[in-house]
Amino acid sequence: MDITRNQYFLAGLVLIFLGLEFRAIESMQLTQEFTQFLARRTNHPAVATTDTVDSVLGTNTKLPPKTITPPEWVGYSFLSLGAVLVLHSLAMPKPG
Repeated sequence: MDITRNQYFLAGLVLIFLGLEFRAIESMQLTQEFTQFLARRTNHPAVATTDTVDSVLGTNTKLPPKTITPPEWVGYSFLSLGAVLVLHSLAMPKPG
C-alpha cells in the first residue's frame, strides 16, 4: 500500500500539533496507576520494597507520581519533521 498525499499531510499536521504541545508544556505528571506500571516494568527497587511492606502490613502503599520534564529539542524536532511532511505532501501530485 502506497502512502498518499493526504496521509503525509495528516501525519505532518499531527506532528506539528505534538510539537506545539511539547513546546507549551514544562513538565508532565503521570497518574498513580501509570507510575506503578512503569515501576513494575522497569523493576524499580521501590516496587520490591513497597510490595514487601504491603504484604507484611496488609496495606496498599502508593509510590509518589512520576514527573517527566521533556527536553526542549523534542518540541522542535516534532515541529520540523511535521513541517517537512506537510511541505512534502504539497509537492506530491494530486491523487487521481
